[in-house]
Order: sequence, then C-alpha cells, then structure tokens
Amino acid sequence: MTTPPPERGPAAEPLQSSSDAGDRPTDFTPEHRAALDLRQLDQDRTLAAVHSLEAALAAAAPGRESRWRDTVRASLDVLHDATADEERNAAEPDSILSDIARTQPRLRNRVRGLRAQYRQVAETIHRLRHELDESDTDTDVADLRQRLSWLLSSLRHQRARESDLIYEAYFEAFKRDVEQDAGGST
Repeated sequence: MTTPPPERGPAAEPLQSSSDAGDRPTDFTPEHRAALDLRQLDQDRTLAAVHSLEAALAAAAPGRESRWRDTVRASLDVLHDATADEERNAAEPDSILSDIARTQPRLRNRVRGLRAQYRQVAETIHRLRHELDESDTDTDVADLRQRLSWLLSSLRHQRARESDLIYEAYFEAFKRDVEQDAGGST
C-alpha cells in the first residue's frame, strides 16, 4: 500500500543567496522547507522498506525456501514502491534536486549522477523481482542475499551522496548549515 505524497505548493524560490541576485531569498523559504520535508518522508519510507528487506533476508531459509522467497519478494515490492516514489518526487520541477540543478550550474552533473543512480536502482529491483517470480525452486539463497546486499549498499551510497549534495548546495547559497536554519531538527 503506497502512501500518497504530500500536496505540492508553488515552485520553491531558487536556492541561491542574496549575493547572487538582489531579490533572491537570503534564508531557507517555506517552500524549501516543504521540499526538504517531502524528501525526508521519502527517505524515511525507503529506510523502513530497507529494514523490512534486511529482516526478510536474515530469516532462515533451509527447508522453507518458498516461504523465504515469498517474504523477500514482498519486501522487495515495498522497496520498489518506496524508491519509485522517491525517484518520481526528486524529478519534480519543485524538488530540491531540480532547484539545485537549475540554480547551481556547478552541481548539475552531480544531480544528473544521482538521477542516474535512481534509475539503476529501479532497474536492479526490477531484475531481481523478475528473477524471484521465475524461480519456483532451486533458489540460491546465499547468492540472492549477496546481490540484494549490494542493492542495499547502493541505496545507502546514493542516500549519502544526495545528502552531501544538498548540504553543499545549501552551504554554498547561504554560507551556513541547514541545521542552523532548521533549529537543529534536520
């Protein structure tokens, strides 16, 4: 069951400092905060799906491969939904990544790289789901665990790269950390 994303308001003001142009904001706007909050909701949902998949992978499989495979498949489906929503929201014109790509040319290639990683993760999940659908018997549990572990590592790497990019963009625009504007809540 997927949770609908929060309603989006008008496009956020550009993530640029007042030194970039006379009428641009000097602080994080409510639109920026809403975009960051949506990103956090997406990442929280993905993290919950990751934890569910990790628990499914850690379950005992010998003698119960079919049940194990079904549980892993169900967890992978939840992860698929969560990452698809995260990718879709990150591609929206009013997302934080879109704002960074639009307003900070130096960081555009990194935004493109993150979006490419979103696509690679989606393709990997699709292939693994298909493989689980096709394997009624003879599931190589150890191999599947290893490949899903690589997928989970890729998601952690992507999450860290995205966080670093957002913090770098914010610091470049406002010359202070996001936590200072959020009162330490981010």
